[in-house]
Amino acid sequence: MKRKLTLITAGLILLGCANTGPAKGPEEDRNALLKHYQQTFPDIKFENYIYGALAMNPDAKAQYDEIMSFPPYSIDLDKGQKMWGTPFKNGKTFTSCFPNGGKNVAGNYPYFDNAANRVVTFENAINACLKTNGEEELEYAGKEMGLLTAYARSLSDGMKVNVKVEGSGALAAYEKGKKYYETRNGQLNFSCKSCHVQSAGKYIRSDQLSMMIGQASHWPEFRGGTDIVTLQGRFKQCEKNVRAKPKAANSEEYNNMEYYITYMSNGLPMQTPVFRK
Repeated sequence: MKRKLTLITAGLILLGCANTGPAKGPEEDRNALLKHYQQTFPDIKFENYIYGALAMNPDAKAQYDEIMSFPPYSIDLDKGQKMWGTPFKNGKTFTSCFPNGGKNVAGNYPYFDNAANRVVTFENAINACLKTNGEEELEYAGKEMGLLTAYARSLSDGMKVNVKVEGSGALAAYEKGKKYYETRNGQLNFSCKSCHVQSAGKYIRSDQLSMMIGQASHWPEFRGGTDIVTLQGRFKQCEKNVRAKPKAANSEEYNNMEYYITYMSNGLPMQTPVFRK
């Protein structure tokens, strides 16, 4: 009996040691994911991750470059520029709400606001600017928001994504976002990770699945030329595709997940907006 108790005690001690090891943090997560992609796609350079599945297909990338030499969404981008520069009733414009008039700032979003205890996205900042200046807020994932942020984010083209996770509140939001990204959902029982980590590079019907690193660097997208889709609009589309009930845009779940996946794109240059078929 004494020997049995000793063995049980030793086992409990070992379990305790196993559970008290250093926990992975955001940067360890990012480095592990980057290593996974480097092993899976050794010929793709890190800076080309912003092209997603296009980086895996030279012919498709060449066609994309040709399209982007005369972007089919130029007129729509002009609409966003006009919205950005149109004065509010008080005479101010969006430039008054952001450092450097909005240039090279979008790569710092989302960030965690300790006072509000929540993740703040770039779209949140746009609506906060409208509210502060006595204007009506825009529908979070609507077309007007898409057009406006397509231009506003273009002011940060080339800026490297620089999302920070600092403090217990920020870390908790990051972990919630990570959990949502990895949770299987819907009738098809897929998670975001199922497609963009475990199956990256494979095909679903005629579409090749992109890597998760780089995904957050180029939204909103103009699909098929002029149909604009925001990042959280894409979240909703993906959840519909796996036959799950989508969350509302600007929900805590989507904001946290955007925080998580954008952190994973740290160090990559922003390129907004882009065309996708």
